[in-house]
Amino acid sequence: MIPMQAVISRRMFLGGGVALGTSALFVPGAFAERLIETPRLTEGPFYPDKLPLDQDNDLLVINDNITPAVGEITHLTGRVLDVSGSPVKDATVEIWQCDAKQVYLHTSDSVPKARQRDSNFQGFGKFTTGSTGEYRFRTIKPVPYPGRPAPHIHVKVKQDDRELLTTQFMIRGHAGNARDNVFGNTRDLIDRELILVDFEPIKESKIGELAATFDIVLGRTPDERSLQRGRPESR
Repeated sequence: MIPMQAVISRRMFLGGGVALGTSALFVPGAFAERLIETPRLTEGPFYPDKLPLDQDNDLLVINDNITPAVGEITHLTGRVLDVSGSPVKDATVEIWQCDAKQVYLHTSDSVPKARQRDSNFQGFGKFTTGSTGEYRFRTIKPVPYPGRPAPHIHVKVKQDDRELLTTQFMIRGHAGNARDNVFGNTRDLIDRELILVDFEPIKESKIGELAATFDIVLGRTPDERSLQRGRPESR
C-alpha cells in the first residue's frame, strides 16, 4: 500500500490547498502528481567504521547469543518505492542507531564508552528487498543522546553498489524534535512530515513490543541528475 503521506502533492500542501495536520494527509490519490521523494539527510559521524560480522536484520540478538539487547523492542517495516509508486526490488536497506545506553557502533564513540556500551546490541543491520519492495527489522526504539535530543534511526539505501539515499527518521511527537538541529534544519513542512514515524504498541504483544513503519520513496541520484543535465553536479 502506498503511504498516504507520500501521495499528497507538495504544491497542494504548500499552496494552502489542504490544512496542516495528520488528517490532511488523507487526500484522494487523483490529486497527487507523483509520490514525494524521501528527503536526504546527513549521514552523521557514526556510520560504523568497522561493520559487524553479524549484519542481519535482527539487531537485538548477535549471532547465537541468548541475551537480547536492552531497549523497547520495535518491529520496523516499510517499502522501498520509486516516485511512480512501483516497488524497488533488490534494494539493500541499511539501518544504524545508538544502543539504549546512547553508544554507537563506531570506535570514536564505543571505545571511550566501552563500559557503558550494550555489547548485546548489533547497532547495524541490513535487508534486501524482494519483488514487493518490503523490508523489515527487529530493533529498539531509538533514544536521545547528548548533542541529539531527537531519538532517530539512520537509513541508507543501496543497489548494485550505488548509494541511492541516506536519511534518518525521528519519533513523531517527541519533545526533543523541537531542539534537534537536523530536524530543525529540515524546513520544508512535507519533508518534516515524511521523517516523522509513529511507534505504536502491538496490542497482542505481552512484552510491550512496538511497531513502526517508514516507507522510502526514491528519486534520482545526484549522478543521474547530472547525467540528465549533461554536466557534473556540484557536491
